[in-house]
Amino acid sequence: MLNTVLETYLSMQIKITITGPESSGKTTLSRTLAEKFNTLWVPEYARDYINQLHRPYEESDLLEIARGQLAREDEYAQQTRQIYFCDTSLEVIKIWSEFKFKRCHPWILEQHQKRKADFYLLCAPDLPWEDDPQRENPDDREELFEIYQQELSGEPVQEVWGGEGKRLQAAEEAIRVLLP
Repeated sequence: MLNTVLETYLSMQIKITITGPESSGKTTLSRTLAEKFNTLWVPEYARDYINQLHRPYEESDLLEIARGQLAREDEYAQQTRQIYFCDTSLEVIKIWSEFKFKRCHPWILEQHQKRKADFYLLCAPDLPWEDDPQRENPDDREELFEIYQQELSGEPVQEVWGGEGKRLQAAEEAIRVLLP
């Protein structure tokens, strides 16, 4: 009996979402943590989706992006056993939709409630802004960070601040507490 309980505990998947405002180091942290923990990271679906558009994205595209993000998360989750990292998740789409369009599609809201991460790393916007054709808000990162803090209140979350090394160290320490 004890072996069965231990095997179940050791085989539990842990989904860790790296989230935060634009240009706050999410992708770098996701990739680096996956390497450190010898696992997979789920790239942000929105980047691929928007790159293939031949027009500016619209509010209706956010629903397709949300569906694609969840499908990608499911695909990657099936390929790993213990821990995996998501470079963004539905809270990003929800927050962005509400910030930019003043509303969010009900399906996104519903899935956001159903598909929570086991743990969140919230990246502070204290890194220099890096221009990118898909980034829109160099001046609202602090405001958005506060929205993320409110959105994640009550969730298991660790804020990460500082340069790449400091962020990585704080993230690793928080994650090691989660692991069996």
